[in-house]
Amino acid sequence: MCGIVGYVGSKECTEVLLNSLSKLEYRGYDSAGIAVFENGEIKTRKAKGKIADLVNKMEKEGTLSGHCGIGHTRWATHGEPSDVNSHPHGNANVTIVHNGIIENYKKIKEFLVRKGYTFESETDTETVAKLLDCFYEGNPLQAIQRVIDEVEGSYALGIMFKDYPDRIYAVRKDSPLIVAVGEGESFIASDVPAILKYTKNYYLLDQDEIAILKPDGVEFYDDHGTRIKKQMHIADFDEEAAKKGNFPHYMIKEIHDQPSAVKTTITPRITNGMPDLTECGMTYDRLKSYENIFVVACGTAMHAGLVGKYVIEKTARIKVTVDVASEFRYRDPILSEKDLVILVSQSGETADTLEALRLAKRNGADTLSIVNVKGSSIARESDMVLYTHAGPEISVASTKAYMVQLSVFYLIAFALAYANEKITEDECRRLVAQLQEVPDQIEAIVAKPDDCQYVASKLVNTENLLYIGRGLDYALSMEGSLKLKEISYIHSESYAAGELKHGTISLVTEEMPVIAVATQRELFDKTISNVKEVKARGAYVVLVTHEGKDVDPDAADCVITVPSIDDLLMPMTAVVPLQLIAYYTSVLRGNDVDKPRNLAKSVTVE
Repeated sequence: MCGIVGYVGSKECTEVLLNSLSKLEYRGYDSAGIAVFENGEIKTRKAKGKIADLVNKMEKEGTLSGHCGIGHTRWATHGEPSDVNSHPHGNANVTIVHNGIIENYKKIKEFLVRKGYTFESETDTETVAKLLDCFYEGNPLQAIQRVIDEVEGSYALGIMFKDYPDRIYAVRKDSPLIVAVGEGESFIASDVPAILKYTKNYYLLDQDEIAILKPDGVEFYDDHGTRIKKQMHIADFDEEAAKKGNFPHYMIKEIHDQPSAVKTTITPRITNGMPDLTECGMTYDRLKSYENIFVVACGTAMHAGLVGKYVIEKTARIKVTVDVASEFRYRDPILSEKDLVILVSQSGETADTLEALRLAKRNGADTLSIVNVKGSSIARESDMVLYTHAGPEISVASTKAYMVQLSVFYLIAFALAYANEKITEDECRRLVAQLQEVPDQIEAIVAKPDDCQYVASKLVNTENLLYIGRGLDYALSMEGSLKLKEISYIHSESYAAGELKHGTISLVTEEMPVIAVATQRELFDKTISNVKEVKARGAYVVLVTHEGKDVDPDAADCVITVPSIDDLLMPMTAVVPLQLIAYYTSVLRGNDVDKPRNLAKSVTVE
């Protein structure tokens, strides 16, 4: 969840570290810090708050100058956000930055206290820094090997030893870390966007592999200390793709990116008008072999999975179970070699989803990952992978990642339905053709945000609201509610509209907003009946439906329409106004849209 960076080369180190950290601040912004070799000593600067707070502090205390250093932007786990709990941690001999959680840090701390060490912070990271110091006898590689034999948990570490002022050491287990190389310079980073200004060439570290960064290149070693060779990767997007451009926030830019992201994701997987997933080995024969499908994900990705469940079961008539990854791991699921487990994650590094993948593999199930980041841990460990070609998503609140995950689920559903002879070839072609129309429809919605801005102006002072819907609309309402609460801080909940009378309607008061989604034709009248129930109790009702539908003017205070398409595909268009409502509400409330409080983009710890 935290972001770490490191640099060795001829450039001014502080400038590179701060620039790279700014590209990772979506991973955490409770505090920030850097450590730089200056005049043969490791010197640090760190501060509670965002990177801007660190810069302000350095302007007062003095910046650091050198050509080798490490940096960190923190999402707090052990210890509250504070200057002293900020990374880097260590002493004059060894200094580190860390992303992850050390589970046995208390045991290590007790051992070190007996050795005479004292501790300043509340972090688990400080124990690793001092354990390295304890084990260090002049050979950094051996000290690192001893440490990774002792620690339990997840980690990506950037390490500096005073005796080696032109080197950075790095190692990872379960937390993401890349090693990049440029002309006469080397980098480490938690994610590719951090290094795109300087290079597109990078390596992926595997579990417990150690990298040594020097100005003239990088060396790699396995956990036994044996030198190894690694395959170089080249980033398939550039720095411009990771910038806001002329948009005020990444979130609104990424909402506008959705049409092209969907096109880029589905076009290579449609051949002669039919879904084609053979790139990952998902042939029609293989699709026919599965008895049960499990979808495992967290947050927004799980909501995409709920839509996938509805569509797969409706079209292919195969049972689908959707699980929150953290629950799937611990409920001892019944799996067999006849099952398919689909793992969904934007980053491909979500800790609970990664562990769920490993559990599925241990039980013999086939695994298919839907991820956005090439070479990520989930992608590498899955039997099959379908990449969502969304490009970088920087805003913590996911929009285009959700949209491309939906588009992949539709292709899977249509392919499954056709393979199992639940729909004809003609029907499959019709559905695929409708899916190909979605990007243009999204573009039309995004181009006319006025109604969404008006609704946001009505929500800006509320503290509670409800989302309601039936069927696919209910699954969609869950995502709309999450978007609003995570960036506006308004308490919102989503309920199946048919459940209102079973308790929830007691929450409806005069002028309380209720956002109702009614895009499913066979359920429309029933949903409108529920809308009238809340309206009769004084609710301020916003209705999202499709064009051409006659709506009783007494049923809703505001009606937002989206282009009409097959009911199965309505979630892809109807989610856009829900995203826009959340965005504009957050803006009007004066919140930091891209960096909502207490949240981080990629949850790489439990």
